[in-house]
Amino acid sequence: MVKYQLVALVVAVATATTAAFVAPPPPPTQTTPLLHKSIVALSSSRSSTSSRATGKKRSVRDRSSQEAISLIRDIVQAAFDAGPRAAPSRTLQAYIAISRTLQDFSPIQRPGRQAEEFSAPVALRKLFERLGATYIKLGQFVASSPSLFPKEYVLEFQKCLDSTEPLDWNVVKQIIEKETGPINNNFSFIDQTPLASASIAQVHAAKLKTGEEVVIKVQKPQIDNLLKADLNFIYIASRVLEFLQPDFERTSLSAVAGDVKSSMLEELDFEKEAENIEEFREFLRMQELRDMVTAPRVYRDLTTKKVLTMERLRGVSMVDAESIRSITNDPESLIITALNTWTTSVMTMPWFHADVHSGNLLVLDDGRVGFIDFGMVGRVGEKTFKAVSELSTSMALGDYEGMAEALLNMGATSEDVDVKKFGRDIEQVMTDMANVSPDIAAVGVSGDGTVSAAISFDEDEVTNMLLKIVDVTEENGLKLPREFGLLVKQSLYFDRYLKILAPGLDINSDERMVALKSADRKVEVIV
Repeated sequence: MVKYQLVALVVAVATATTAAFVAPPPPPTQTTPLLHKSIVALSSSRSSTSSRATGKKRSVRDRSSQEAISLIRDIVQAAFDAGPRAAPSRTLQAYIAISRTLQDFSPIQRPGRQAEEFSAPVALRKLFERLGATYIKLGQFVASSPSLFPKEYVLEFQKCLDSTEPLDWNVVKQIIEKETGPINNNFSFIDQTPLASASIAQVHAAKLKTGEEVVIKVQKPQIDNLLKADLNFIYIASRVLEFLQPDFERTSLSAVAGDVKSSMLEELDFEKEAENIEEFREFLRMQELRDMVTAPRVYRDLTTKKVLTMERLRGVSMVDAESIRSITNDPESLIITALNTWTTSVMTMPWFHADVHSGNLLVLDDGRVGFIDFGMVGRVGEKTFKAVSELSTSMALGDYEGMAEALLNMGATSEDVDVKKFGRDIEQVMTDMANVSPDIAAVGVSGDGTVSAAISFDEDEVTNMLLKIVDVTEENGLKLPREFGLLVKQSLYFDRYLKILAPGLDINSDERMVALKSADRKVEVIV
């Protein structure tokens, strides 16, 4: 069933190049948001389907006039949002991207080049990278959603590169000054060479007039219009597919597209990311953790929707064990603090940090843990929250059938599930996780012959473990929500960090592994 969702994305790529050739009509008079209307329409469609269910497969002929009108309104709204210039430029870019991707696999190659063996996941990943910002982000969404997409695509899209040529400094300077005022009024120095350049933004090191070291995240010009146009087309493509083939509604195509749209557009609003950082800093204050954990201070007077100015945190990655031991003689306490902090945030905040890979979780020079990059966050619904709590308790007790029951309470299933078998399958996955060891690689030999080594883990290893969990749930007739996949992936990151920094720790018996009291209750860690 999840395969249909990938088909929709492929069709959406083609649709995005042709969906807005007609100049937009006057804006609709209704004020109901597009996404809200679509959800209402989809809900009423499903209700009417169930009320007249006869066991007969539905076709487009069964669609009501109200459903057709709802779809037409959404198409009109999407065309208006995209604007008349969106289609020509995207069509040209899509033509170039598709041509180059086909050429990679064509048997006719230039002298000295050899055609690649065709692979649908590889071809789609290359195409997405060439189509630019929207599709790179879409590829990252696929990579982070193993509960929605096929395994081979999740693994391939782990390689989706979000690294682009940096903008010319004069362009960046114009954006900063347009958003925050003359540079000389606020900054004593800005490094013209960016620390990083991705599809949506690039980051520059700087120093304020008052002496503080900061980083400036600058949104690339016109990227907001491009993403809005593309995401509207993708959403409409999913709506059209569901309309033409009603059976696709069971795969929640438009719901997935809506999720993609909302999560990507949220990343465009740097004021929203600033708000996330400030909420997390307030959480740390309320939990009395500021002496042990921090997040960057945001400089609100130098932050807008397109520019984010924040404190620069200097530290080392959570997987750099050797450097961490030069900062502290108790790395075990550091990772326990980081894990307890993140777990408590999951249980007490309306959202959680959904990207705690080793580049976003630092050990600072002063010994504190630093969380950075709050552009990607997850939200846990009440049902998932309750099930995660049950799962945590069962996991701490080694009750695998209890874990199976908790997952059943969280997911959607249309068939009876053998809980005992499901529990045995979960036990096998947990055993496999326990047996995975971090990699030890020699990185140098000193003059006296001493070999220095680095301990690390492969990013693919985390994804593979998550895919095993997804496989087990799907084999037992269960479909889990995306937020659970995000939660588990972060937990697997922490599992790797524990193996590197606290390899002898028994997380089930160590009293420090109980998350801090929050909202008058204790919660167990969920790794």
